Amino acid sequence: MIRSIVFGAAAGALALAPLSAIAGPYANIEANAGWSGSDYSGSVTDLAVGWEGGSGVYSYYLQGGPAIVMLPDGGDTEMEFSGKIGGAVAASEKLSVYGEISGITGDDNNSYGGKAGVKFLF
Repeated sequence: MIRSIVFGAAAGALALAPLSAIAGPYANIEANAGWSGSDYSGSVTDLAVGWEGGSGVYSYYLQGGPAIVMLPDGGDTEMEFSGKIGGAVAASEKLSVYGEISGITGDDNNSYGGKAGVKFLF
């Protein structure tokens, strides 16, 4: 499911890329780890390739690739697929609104996430 969403969004982004004022491919390596109190709950390292661009007040990005999942307490290391798509709109010179949807495959279930926010520059 997430693969079709990511690849479908990638095709759409590539189709619109010539319309963008700034656009281009990139590579992103990102490690995320978690703890609950002092208990380590695991980590995920994304090895992604993506495309970003924008025009005027709009910007977007799309990325996907393998994800190395390390389970806690010496558990197994798994290889999954992760992806995310996001964008931002400059509401003014000092205020922007952004959002992101992400997902990762899993043995039994896929996991999804989202975030949205407002950024104010001083």
